[in-house]
Amino acid sequence: MEKLEIQTVTGPVKGAIRPPGSKSITNRALLCAALAEGVSTLRGLLDSDDTHLMLSALQQLGVQVSVDWVGSNAVIEGCRGRFPNSDIELFVGNSGTTMRFIAAALAASGGRYRLIGTARMHERPIDELVVALRGLGVDVTCETEGRFPPLTISSTRFKGGHVSIAAAKSSQFISGLLMAAPLSSVPLEIETTGPVVSQPYITMTRDVMRSFGVDVAVSHDKKRYSVLPQHYRGVSYEIEPDASAASYFLAVAAICGGTVVIDGLASDSIQGDVGFAQLLSKMGCRVESGVQSMSVTGPALRGIDCDMRDISDTVQTMAAVSLFVQGPTTIRGIDHIRGKETDRIGNLAIELRKLGASVIESAGGMTIEPRQLRGTEINTHDDHRMAMSLALVGLRQPGVVILDPGCVSKTYPGYFEDLEKVTATSK
Repeated sequence: MEKLEIQTVTGPVKGAIRPPGSKSITNRALLCAALAEGVSTLRGLLDSDDTHLMLSALQQLGVQVSVDWVGSNAVIEGCRGRFPNSDIELFVGNSGTTMRFIAAALAASGGRYRLIGTARMHERPIDELVVALRGLGVDVTCETEGRFPPLTISSTRFKGGHVSIAAAKSSQFISGLLMAAPLSSVPLEIETTGPVVSQPYITMTRDVMRSFGVDVAVSHDKKRYSVLPQHYRGVSYEIEPDASAASYFLAVAAICGGTVVIDGLASDSIQGDVGFAQLLSKMGCRVESGVQSMSVTGPALRGIDCDMRDISDTVQTMAAVSLFVQGPTTIRGIDHIRGKETDRIGNLAIELRKLGASVIESAGGMTIEPRQLRGTEINTHDDHRMAMSLALVGLRQPGVVILDPGCVSKTYPGYFEDLEKVTATSK
């Protein structure tokens, strides 16, 4: 399908949805299971492009994986920290988690590797991770301008000790090092320098590692992480619904009015993006959380000034909501998202202006002022989150057409069908 026109709704919604499994948790759990001693069973596995890329990489490295997509389960026989195939080229598409997590794990496991991706992946910087790996004695090279993939790795495993890493562009650099650290033959201390974006994702990484039997000590200021040589162990692991995906359905209530319930996800989730609901609360929505669910009742009423550094995957969702409130919405702390699947500040601003909004870009964010909206074709820039978030505008504004709607397969192939289900009661 080349384009999809979004159907407007006529009144408040009343819906419930359980989004598919978290991409971030899925790819962390897959890697920990692959590195483990013994067999792991993962339940709630996300069926998406990013998951398939991680699975493909692990299978090419010799890890035995059996997947039941109907039941959303996977059984993985771990390799005990040493990949059977140690001289190989891997294609990781435009999956940042696969590129960064696998790169660190390969360096710690040992061998000779080349990691390649899409044209956009070859524009996404990875030099900060490369510098850290070199500090651990790994021969690693960025083939494009010394900053970008393709990546070549030649390693006899980590030498351990102490390493510093900057993570102003992506917390995935730290998460990759943390998951690889137990494979070192000596204790490893990872020290972060400068600001760290998306801190909750590092906490998520430690939580997943703990579930697979590996402990990470962290300093009070969360600047230093210490990991002893350890073995991951095979476990049975349940993957939560994706909190980033849930943000779109919470935003449905904020934009259209009514109530949307997210099943299987609560405010105490290990995913930081559940914090998006609290921003909606500041905009005038009512937010409730149960033991295994959360809900938002809208509509949102007013713009806010918010720092979204830690939940930047929901920035585009916030942008969609901001078009239907009184007053401007200012989003700060998100300069790093220019290096995501697309420039999520610059290209988002282009599409919002096409819809009629006033947008002012700043060094670290943007201010969105609602104006008279109009229908338009939305260029998704091959970014799944651009498609999913700006489709929400079409629930209230006629004539919104999403180009290349299939790009949502990166993390949520069934998104538009689920959006139809959640809004069906209002049509």
